[in-house]
Amino acid sequence: MSRGHPYTTAVVVVLVVFAGCTGVVENNPGQPATDRPETAASDSPATEVTTASSPSQSSDNSTATVIGTASVNGTVEVHFINVGQSVSTLIVGPTNETMLIDSGDFRDDGEYVLQYLDQHDIDRIDHFVTTHADADHIGGNAAIIDYFETEADGIGAVYDPGIAASTQTYEEYLDAVEAHNVTLYETREGDPLPFEGVEVEVLGPPEPYLENRDRNENSIVLQLSYGNTSFLFTGDAEDDQEAYLVDTYGTALQSTILKAGHHGSASSTSGAILDAVDPKAVVISSAYDSQYGHPHEEVLQRLAARSIPAYWTATHGNTVLASNGTHVVVKTQQAAPTDPTELRTGSSIEPGATSSVETRMTIVGSGNGPTQTPVATDGGTETPSDDGSLVVDEIHADAEGDERENLNDEYVVFRNTGPEPLDLSGWTVADAADHTYTFPDGFTLDTDATVTLHTGSGTDSNTDLYWGSGSPIWNNDGDTVIVTNHEGDEVLREEYS
Repeated sequence: MSRGHPYTTAVVVVLVVFAGCTGVVENNPGQPATDRPETAASDSPATEVTTASSPSQSSDNSTATVIGTASVNGTVEVHFINVGQSVSTLIVGPTNETMLIDSGDFRDDGEYVLQYLDQHDIDRIDHFVTTHADADHIGGNAAIIDYFETEADGIGAVYDPGIAASTQTYEEYLDAVEAHNVTLYETREGDPLPFEGVEVEVLGPPEPYLENRDRNENSIVLQLSYGNTSFLFTGDAEDDQEAYLVDTYGTALQSTILKAGHHGSASSTSGAILDAVDPKAVVISSAYDSQYGHPHEEVLQRLAARSIPAYWTATHGNTVLASNGTHVVVKTQQAAPTDPTELRTGSSIEPGATSSVETRMTIVGSGNGPTQTPVATDGGTETPSDDGSLVVDEIHADAEGDERENLNDEYVVFRNTGPEPLDLSGWTVADAADHTYTFPDGFTLDTDATVTLHTGSGTDSNTDLYWGSGSPIWNNDGDTVIVTNHEGDEVLREEYS
């Protein structure tokens, strides 16, 4: 099969049969696959599983190709969904294009992921990335494809490293692709993955495959960059692929956020890759009572030795990282320790919990990768720049009753997440229509304090400020809060809908 082009049904069938013959067994196998008729490949016509034209193929397989643009206009959200001993990540781009990376464990059949997508009004998945074919990563693939192709607005394309698994979970996934004629791309290092408004590099798996086609070691590896912030997703890559990444890319791996490899297993997230990536926070997705002991103590000690805060879906719950291109705001369902040595002292939160997320940390990025360490509201001591410590705590756009008669019930709440008071003199707040408010001279926001900016008129205080507008500012159906510092640099951009 050719890389960067859609599979055909016949080729996919051969993959499944071949995997069964070689005796490949899932680490978390689910049910054994039912063999397909071997005559399918030779007797059936090859029907393309495609609904869209394939993206152009990279001509140089030795290096990753940057796709997208460097322009920053809006917010990128990365949602690490709490799916227990598994992983699933939703990414919503600045134009609302979506990417889903993996779909949870086979025993859940996509339940938690589908619930989460519904709660966030996701009606289409533009890019569905299968990092590898283990059943704890593709458990919801079939259900998600079936749902979005029959009851929502469809799947744009599926991306897969091209190594089969001999499980029923994998077979059902391919059946769903075939039944709904969804485009399926074999995706390797250097292949394009166009994501509007976001730069995407596919860093793995390489050509040829590593470790005799081991599935973990040939996970799809993605680096997403947005302005001065970036995210690295390594699937279940272990020591061999991590070593390949470090040898091939070195400090180009530097990213603001790293998803811990293989659920926090000691075989991944090595010291070498941590040093190359130099993340300012790591997210670990595994169960609180993981049967494998994830995250392993060795990984937590590596993070602690480098003073890297860790977010664990088992204790923090759903973890949402929102980047405006200059900094990343981290929000979680539950406050819990981020010190890796204290991670297990947090209380567990069950998958499927529907409580809302709250701001916990702000991380500042730079043009050559992140340069500031985060400040955590749960006990961290690292100091970000002043510009990165102001966050939006709440937006109340829909005032009660007649908005024109109740302007002060329309407001935005800001919080200083930094360890020092923040002088906001001369800073401005604007909406998408460029209505602008200027903070008064001498106004300082204490550490972890909030100030509410009301649209109407009143007497300013340390906790309440008044825009003085005679009409509503914030659109009920969606708008953008834009904050600029006294030097004219944009330091905060928060979209809502």
